[in-house]
Amino acid sequence: MDKFVIRGGNPLLGTVRVSGAKNSALPCMAAAILTEDEVILENIPQVRDIETQRRLLASMGAEVELGYGRAQHRTKICCRTLSDPEAKYEIVKTMRASSLVLGPLIARCGLARVAMPGGCAIGGRPIDLHIKGLEKMGATITQEHGYLEARAARLRGAHLLFDRITVTGTEDLLMAAVLAEGETLMENCAREPEVVDLASLLTAMGARIEGAGTSTIRVHGVTRLHGARHRIHPDRIEAGTFLIAGAITGGDLIVANCNHNHLGAVISKLQEAGVRVDLLGPDSVRVRADGRLRAADISTEEYPGFPTDMQAQFMALATQAEGVSQVKENIFENRFMHVQELVRMGAHIKVDGNTATVRGPSRLSAAAVMCSDLRASASLVLAALVADGESILDRVYHMDRGYERIEEKLRGVGAQIRRLGNIFAPRDEELIAR
Repeated sequence: MDKFVIRGGNPLLGTVRVSGAKNSALPCMAAAILTEDEVILENIPQVRDIETQRRLLASMGAEVELGYGRAQHRTKICCRTLSDPEAKYEIVKTMRASSLVLGPLIARCGLARVAMPGGCAIGGRPIDLHIKGLEKMGATITQEHGYLEARAARLRGAHLLFDRITVTGTEDLLMAAVLAEGETLMENCAREPEVVDLASLLTAMGARIEGAGTSTIRVHGVTRLHGARHRIHPDRIEAGTFLIAGAITGGDLIVANCNHNHLGAVISKLQEAGVRVDLLGPDSVRVRADGRLRAADISTEEYPGFPTDMQAQFMALATQAEGVSQVKENIFENRFMHVQELVRMGAHIKVDGNTATVRGPSRLSAAAVMCSDLRASASLVLAALVADGESILDRVYHMDRGYERIEEKLRGVGAQIRRLGNIFAPRDEELIAR
């Protein structure tokens, strides 16, 4: 398994560019199922989950071309023939986004067989809201042997009220609704930028959607969608991770190719923590930690609140801040798996239920640590950047699922980081404990 070796102590200086959003690209790739025509997606990140999604679509009969050379961040998808509308377990067991093909498959083919989702072990992401919505739209769904099987001659528009906010549920049922007969009214929807990005693609394909980005979405079903070209949003979580990297190392870092409108909660908390943040036009943010960091509390919420995907990174920052920070996790019940590894590096953190209390500043020392999930990996990289000595991070394949060659980007702005192993080489170990 690949490892990162990181020697701490270097401030990050210069400019780092953000890749496309993995969490936008995955549903947009799934949306290509809805048409027989070619869909071209640009600004696709080169991460493991994208390769898994490519393999998934290809296994169903789709033609998927990932770009190379100057077009390396572009993919062309043509689902003219879907000979096998099944998301097989052996492909999707490392990825949470497998449920995103359920809606488009049943809308396009009238049949879908989808393995229950895998991915990071950060807590439950129940698929019951997907099932409930599709059943209200006329689908018959059964579950056995780890698979969901859904059937419907044609979905019908319905009134869907989500019991709780769900990003993948909103995206999945939005894709199902665009080809349903009649109107679908969706309430208590997720408002994340990734939902807006998907709706923009679907609209370019001929869908009739109103209200994406608000809690109420109205969809007027059409009989057919056509191909389209779409550019994926920048990854707001990668951008936020780099902002914290600049701050925690006392650097002077410009994070380019990002949308600061998507980073409001993160920027606000960085400023509260004593970090200087300057907006440089529409797509760049400069971050500087001129003085001592101050403690700040966070409480994760659905967008536009503080994102759960930034909680672990902010906790790493809190270990270097003066005072006591309270970190409350409200989205996932098992998302403090990085805490023990941070403690092994010298952090002072106590966990009580869904709240972690961080006392800082702590002098972190290098250690051998284990990455347990995607964002936990990022927090350990951040901690290692300021730790005394050389840290070894194991199981960094978790990070490769969502960050494009992060070691190269960090090295380009002054970090002492290197990889041991070959990126994207297949390994059976990756499919074990996550």
